[in-house]
Amino acid sequence: MIRFIPVEDTLAIRNEILRDGKLTLNQCRFPGDEAESSFHLGYFDGDKLVSIATFHQQGYGHFDGIGYQLRGMATLGDYRGKGIGNQLLNFGIVYLRGQKANYIWCNARKNALKFYAGIGFEVISGEFEVPNIGPHRVLYLKIQ
Repeated sequence: MIRFIPVEDTLAIRNEILRDGKLTLNQCRFPGDEAESSFHLGYFDGDKLVSIATFHQQGYGHFDGIGYQLRGMATLGDYRGKGIGNQLLNFGIVYLRGQKANYIWCNARKNALKFYAGIGFEVISGEFEVPNIGPHRVLYLKIQ
C-alpha cells in the first residue's frame, strides 16, 4: 500500500540505504523537506515501511513549467526487484499530473540509471561525483 508520510518516517531508510547507516537521522534531512509543496511517499508491506520517495517543487535548468525534484528514493534490500519502486514513482507521477506539474528531475546514482530509464527518464547531464556517495547523472521526465 502506498501512503503519504511525514518526512520523519523517511529518515531511517534514507540513512540505511542512501548513507550506509553512517549519519544521524537528523543529518538525513534535505533542504525543502518541510516546504508546503513537498511531499513524501511510502510503500508499506503490512505495517512495515519498505520504500520511500520525496518530491520537492524545484525547477531545473531551462525547462519550462512546474518542476519537481525526486530525492531520497530508496527501497529496503529484501524488497528490491519486485516492482515496488516503480509503483511508488508512478504513484508520484500521477499525483503530480493532478497538481499540474510539468516535469520531474533527479540526480540519479549510476547504478540506478536502468531503473529510471525503464520509467521513461532521459539522461540530461554528464556524469558527476557527489562527495562521499559516488557518480551520478541528472535525469528528466516530462509528465505533461
